Amino acid sequence: MKDITIALAVQNSICGKFEKNLSKCIEFVNIAAEKGTSLVIFPEMNLTGYTSGKKVLSIAKPLSNELVNTLQDISIKKSITIIAGLAQKDSNNKIYASHFAVMPDKSLFVYRKIHLAPPEKKILSKGNKIEICQNKAKSLNFGIQLCYDAHFPQLASSMTAKGADLIIIPHASPRGSSEEKYQSWMRHLKARAFDNGIFIAACNQTGENGNGLSFPGIAVVIGPDGKVISKYVKNEEGLLVSKLSSKKLDNIHRHKMKYFFPNRRDDLY
Repeated sequence: MKDITIALAVQNSICGKFEKNLSKCIEFVNIAAEKGTSLVIFPEMNLTGYTSGKKVLSIAKPLSNELVNTLQDISIKKSITIIAGLAQKDSNNKIYASHFAVMPDKSLFVYRKIHLAPPEKKILSKGNKIEICQNKAKSLNFGIQLCYDAHFPQLASSMTAKGADLIIIPHASPRGSSEEKYQSWMRHLKARAFDNGIFIAACNQTGENGNGLSFPGIAVVIGPDGKVISKYVKNEEGLLVSKLSSKKLDNIHRHKMKYFFPNRRDDLY
């Protein structure tokens, strides 16, 4: 990978207010571009708002050409990759927690949440593909996981084995204060970075969502050494800008006693 500056948006996404959420998303993209970033990341279901209840049936949207083209035009104009999410309704009326990346080269990448939290299983469908996306301009390979996905180490290891330098983990994780959520995330997100020798970038929704949920604002970037590079711990909307250093990644990967991933025993487990 090459050095890249990324931005993570902490967005207040109102459940069912798609146009309002999209407008806010575009506002954040423009701010991120002004700050010289090449990639901007939004929380889980930031466009539709998040719910695991029956309301998702009425707020879910298809990943339409109109939506993709709107964001792709901005992506091309601003030379920035946009990674956003929604409750996605497919042609069979199945609903997925989906996240997608639109890139300046006009490519589109879509990830559907693989591990559903217990309340989500009643209404959402599971994704079944583990794929890696490449930002060709920055030679950056990244995977996307969504919220509950992050609790399964095997998923991160699988993405690393497929060549990921970075795993992006958008959240819609309610309850608690921003500081409490930060402490909770540190239990497992630092491990995902350290064990695999990769970058982790995670962000959450913030504030009241108009459907009974309140989200603590937080965003964090963790290096391949398991140490926090930057963090945003505020219960308000904002943008965390952070640089991912190729040298930091290379230094870990070249160190025989700090890069564990290549020495795993795939023949046993």
